[in-house]
Amino acid sequence: MSKSMRSHQITGISLLAVVTILVGCASTCFAAKAGPRKVVSLNGKWEIEQGGMDSVPEQFGHKVPVPGLADMAEPAFAEVGKKSEKREAFWYRRTFKVKGKIPAVAILKIHKAKYGTKVWLNGEVVGEHLPCFTPALLDVKGLLKGNGEENELVIRLGANRESVPEGQPAGWDFEKYKYIPGIYDSVELILTGKPYIVNVQTVPDISAGKVRVVTEMQWSGKSGRGSVTYEVVEAKTGKSVGAVKASGIPSKANEKTLLDVVIPIENCRLWSPEDPFLYELKVNTGGDAVKVRFGMRSFRFDPKTRRAILNGKPYYMRGTNVCVYRFFEDDERGDKPWDKKWVRRLHRKFKSMHWNSIRYCIGFPPELWYEIADEEGFLIQDEFPIWLLGKAPENPKAERIIPEYTEWMRERWNHACVVIWDGQNESITKETGKAIGAVRHLDLSGRAWENGWAEPQNPTDFVEAHPYLFIKGWQGKESFRLRDMAKVSGAPYLRDAQKKLGVPVVINEYAWLWLTREGEPTCLTDKVYNSLLGADSTIEQRRELYAKYLAALSEFWRCHRECAGVLHFCGLTYSRPGDKPRPEGGATSDHFVDLKKLKFEPNFEKYVRDAFSPVGVMVDFWDEEIAPSAQRWLNIFVINDLYEDWRGTVELRIVLGKKVISKQSKPCTVEGLGREILTFDEKFPAEIGKYRLEAQLVSKAGKGATSFREFEIAQ
Repeated sequence: MSKSMRSHQITGISLLAVVTILVGCASTCFAAKAGPRKVVSLNGKWEIEQGGMDSVPEQFGHKVPVPGLADMAEPAFAEVGKKSEKREAFWYRRTFKVKGKIPAVAILKIHKAKYGTKVWLNGEVVGEHLPCFTPALLDVKGLLKGNGEENELVIRLGANRESVPEGQPAGWDFEKYKYIPGIYDSVELILTGKPYIVNVQTVPDISAGKVRVVTEMQWSGKSGRGSVTYEVVEAKTGKSVGAVKASGIPSKANEKTLLDVVIPIENCRLWSPEDPFLYELKVNTGGDAVKVRFGMRSFRFDPKTRRAILNGKPYYMRGTNVCVYRFFEDDERGDKPWDKKWVRRLHRKFKSMHWNSIRYCIGFPPELWYEIADEEGFLIQDEFPIWLLGKAPENPKAERIIPEYTEWMRERWNHACVVIWDGQNESITKETGKAIGAVRHLDLSGRAWENGWAEPQNPTDFVEAHPYLFIKGWQGKESFRLRDMAKVSGAPYLRDAQKKLGVPVVINEYAWLWLTREGEPTCLTDKVYNSLLGADSTIEQRRELYAKYLAALSEFWRCHRECAGVLHFCGLTYSRPGDKPRPEGGATSDHFVDLKKLKFEPNFEKYVRDAFSPVGVMVDFWDEEIAPSAQRWLNIFVINDLYEDWRGTVELRIVLGKKVISKQSKPCTVEGLGREILTFDEKFPAEIGKYRLEAQLVSKAGKGATSFREFEIAQ
């Protein structure tokens, strides 16, 4: 820890004591007046041109939306996203005006751009920002013109991922073949005075009903004393629920200081996926003012119970993945990632599947996705785009990862939805571990980290598991079949490095049964479907098998209760033909049949939705064939992810076509967060045929989840 950091912490502690006294004495809310900060959006249509790295193009003959990607330019450029002799860089240009004088602070914020950003303002170099996934914050005070004069802003981006230096994370993905550059998140100009609020970190203390606020401030050019007011309001209603005022704060000219205060919140209401209640913090220095949304929630993993703990209670994660950088190269993408209405409908569609968690996988979506996840109620595993598999053409180094991890955390740590820092995917490297160790202390909420296939870095962290059982067929081995589930352990396979601290496990990928949106196998699953269904299988056969098998796997991993969470792969990614090997051939896909209307493939919705029901059921029966009139004891698992007890009946049926051949039921009570295993004595039919075994939950609320297994009575 640096000397300056230690002194900041000491300052924060002493100030905290003063503020606590003020809170005890005060009964009046200190309403933060609208401060002088102005945030000017520079989003919209920009000019764009291709060219070399060293000189600004003489003319700009294309237009492009910001935020967006370079392949959205009109007229279009050729070969965007691939290394091309046509260009080394894309150059963005726009003009704008600022009314009045330029204040003491003028910051240009480019939320996300790739690959490697260099900025000119009014013909002068402002600076460079190599990271491709975190914000650039550039001081433009000395170059910005006010009083209505025209400003010219030029931004140069490398045209491909090789544009950034060796060792710099560039987002390599074995299943992408395009790396499309662009300013893919908002651009804004921050104009304000001093004392300037550089950053705010909210740290909820739900047990005390208080929020700790750590404010990084830069003082004005004169030494003296200052004051800061803090107010917390309900985000929706604006109702004030807590406020403090810190007065007499000593300051030195242009010094940066960390101020540390605690604000009690009246009738504190917790944030959760079931009740995504948000607050807004207003901080005012007199010269600057900001608003920060946050939620009162805590989240951690318990190394003893190996469960996720949300707001002090065990919580089972059920969810999916979004690979937004793969979606960027989807033919149907258009402007959807930046369409707020579409993104909100997407998250609500995910909610309809009983999902409460999402891994933003191998890359970060635009900021509006996090805002919507806050509002709609999702736990986000935020995964930094490093995926090496031991053979990637890039090898990011800790010294370059650390600054990006730092920028990432500072940008995201007030989001209630972000509960996990995920340092990388499926990589065995020491570099991410070094980087995690260097930055984790910055997050005062102490979120857990996940480190791919490398060693977990702390007993409070967790590891990812990817039990791709059906991968055997793709590898040329004897294909896995559903009947083989009878031999599978409920604890998924982990690599030796992952086992070192005995931390909890989250399954966030599994199955290996992807189909394109058109119902065709991908380049990773063609051999699997040929083995399971034959070379002449139909689209409907494949879709039905995928949905039923995915549902069965989801039930299995959830009902064995060996993992803290089960997240299916994949809720949103690209879909493209699998007639070529990866990366050009489609390797994975999602389940949409109408991306614009966000309509799922019906079999997927029918079977997989029930498999993620909070009160779930699994038929622990995996035989594909059974002898006529066989007598079997069948186990039916019933799990309850809710805190309230579930009471009802489990109905077990054997069905031939639409005819119920046999039916029996048993009463069942499952405690909150509990599991029960019921045993049924079942006599199977004597007649040869193809049957379906169904177990369904029934309660006063009506019919609940159903688990299906298909089998054949054969001689």
